[in-house]
Amino acid sequence: MPDDNQREELTRRDFVAMSVAAGLAAAAGSAAGAQGSVVETNVDVKTPDGTCDAVFIHPASGSHPAVIIWPDAFGLRPAMRDMGKRLAADGYAVLVPNPYYRVTKAPGIKMEGFSFQNAENMAELRKLMGGINASGAAERDATAYVAWLDTQKPVDRTKKVGVQGYCMGGPLTFRTAAAVPDRVGAGASFHGGGLVTQAPDSPHTMIPKMKARLLVAVASNDDARQPEAKDVLKKAFADAKVPAEVEVYQSLHGWCVPDMPAEQGKPIYNKPDAERAWAKLLALYKAALA
Repeated sequence: MPDDNQREELTRRDFVAMSVAAGLAAAAGSAAGAQGSVVETNVDVKTPDGTCDAVFIHPASGSHPAVIIWPDAFGLRPAMRDMGKRLAADGYAVLVPNPYYRVTKAPGIKMEGFSFQNAENMAELRKLMGGINASGAAERDATAYVAWLDTQKPVDRTKKVGVQGYCMGGPLTFRTAAAVPDRVGAGASFHGGGLVTQAPDSPHTMIPKMKARLLVAVASNDDARQPEAKDVLKKAFADAKVPAEVEVYQSLHGWCVPDMPAEQGKPIYNKPDAERAWAKLLALYKAALA
């Protein structure tokens, strides 16, 4: 059996290989997306807290590793469906849930005219987020989603499950990996908010429960506001011997999502960095969902 130093070296080599493979994965993904035929179906998933409206997207034939996409604060909408279709074209069976199903059907909130500086907009958003942020809610949902996926014919139950989240979906990714550790083999947080907090159930405290490989892509302005967070995460992953890559991108919070509203007249979506992050995601899934 390898000792701790050997395991850490293997982990470093794994992520170097993943980074080298990222460009190849992006090229392969583009080809698959152009050629792949996918099926998109609106579904209802029963959870302990009610019925979640969601979309299930998968290749037209065969069985494939399952992936859960946790949306950002603007919920399940065309941009998130497009991500699901792109991922399905690369050979994954993808569930994108409405995180606000306890309160409303998707998408739940209008992006047009929304401003994070508007008190009324933020009050509406906090009301929606209250359900998914309640103690244990994300864990109950994650367990239900994985169980539902495992009953679907397009899902290969011999493969591990992947989970990825954007903005508020970052912490939900952590909670999913911790709630269903024997099924989740890979998790990715893109500009995740609140991964390190003072709360006793802060997402970073869930790391010892995980058995997955993690990719944590941090926005530059999030890092500027909380520069210590990346170091806390790296230490927590290392202490728990959970393979992880934590990287700060020189892009703003929200850079991975194409329909993200501009901030003070400046675009947030950064296609080159978004594509680099997507390529790393594909490399992660290829390596870990075995």
